[in-house]
Amino acid sequence: MAVNTSADAPLPVGQVSRLIGGWIDRLGAVWVEGQITQLSRRPGAGVVFLTLRDPSHDISVGVTCYRQVFDAVADVVGEGARVVVHAKPEWYAPRGQLSLRAVEIRPVGVGELLARLEQLKKSLAAEGLFALDRKKPLPFLPQLVGLVCGRASAAERDVLENARHRWPAVRFEVRNVAVQGVHAVPQVVQAVKELDALDEVDVIIVARGGGSVEDLLPFSDEQLVRAVAACRTPVVSAIGHEPDNPLLDHVADLRASTPTDAAKKVVPDVGEELERVRMLRGRARRCVEGFVEREESGLAHALARPVIQDPHRMIDERADQVASLTDRSRRCLRHLLDRADSELTHTHARVVALSPAATLQRGYAVLQRADGHVVRDPAEVAADEVLRARVAEGEFTVRADIADTVDSTDYTDNADNADNADN
Repeated sequence: MAVNTSADAPLPVGQVSRLIGGWIDRLGAVWVEGQITQLSRRPGAGVVFLTLRDPSHDISVGVTCYRQVFDAVADVVGEGARVVVHAKPEWYAPRGQLSLRAVEIRPVGVGELLARLEQLKKSLAAEGLFALDRKKPLPFLPQLVGLVCGRASAAERDVLENARHRWPAVRFEVRNVAVQGVHAVPQVVQAVKELDALDEVDVIIVARGGGSVEDLLPFSDEQLVRAVAACRTPVVSAIGHEPDNPLLDHVADLRASTPTDAAKKVVPDVGEELERVRMLRGRARRCVEGFVEREESGLAHALARPVIQDPHRMIDERADQVASLTDRSRRCLRHLLDRADSELTHTHARVVALSPAATLQRGYAVLQRADGHVVRDPAEVAADEVLRARVAEGEFTVRADIADTVDSTDYTDNADNADNADN
């Protein structure tokens, strides 16, 4: 509503600012299109700040939104992107500044397309189609390479020429297809399936030159991505140039930045391989020569040892030791035998001296009764009893004659006298 003012009754600036804020509050939420010229996403902050500019009128306005609102399109929206914002206009009265509080952000044109591709990428990644453990290794030297590309295209020429320059014997199975337009996806899918069905094909290259985002859309198609994921043959993606990144790059077993790079990664360079073989041959020769030199040095060191130069030296030393030990054993044994002989002689002398036979040799006799008992007492003998008398040289029988008892002392004295008479 109109405000009545005059030169005598003007409105303060603050009141005018508050009136403008009230009018803007009644405006409600609006959809605004513009280009992002500034973007501030502070780590940990819950609010994102944008500057939205209208290039045709050189007007800019600040935009604020919650982080989750911006994160929904953060993968495809950045500085310079055109967006459509659903926002509520706000007026900051102290500064007299207009801003927008966004509740939804949508990319415009290519940005919207990229947003859909990003959603598809997240969905396929969640299924595990981009997992690294699904990647198949490429063969070292493929005998037959499958190539899917446009007819008479620069990509085909780059792949064939570079591959044959690196390894002239390599063979190709080429499938020319449409690489853009409505027929591109079914033709590329059909070509990939045909090459995958051939047992002779060792690796498949899908190649295309650079182009706009719209031109490369067939290589981000879900049908093609799933067909490549189902291949048993390793697949190399060589789409566009280094900045281009269709979904085929994520599902392929190897991504090449360009078709020329694909040829270099799939086919080894014969010159490099020959040089590598030469280096390995030289390394093997040096290893063998080093081994032989070490063995020769060890052999020479072993031959220089005294035991090898004079092998009989140890035997001679041991022979001297054996002779010395033999002499020592003989002396010990002889000493033992001499000592045993001396002991035996002394023992024999003692035995002979103590033997009853020696007593008999001095003239004594042993009387034995018929039952063999030795007569020790005359009382043990009966009159006229036949006794056996043993002397030194034999034995004979005697008959007992009982006389008067003889005193044992006299008998002993008579025996001693007899011994003295013998001596």
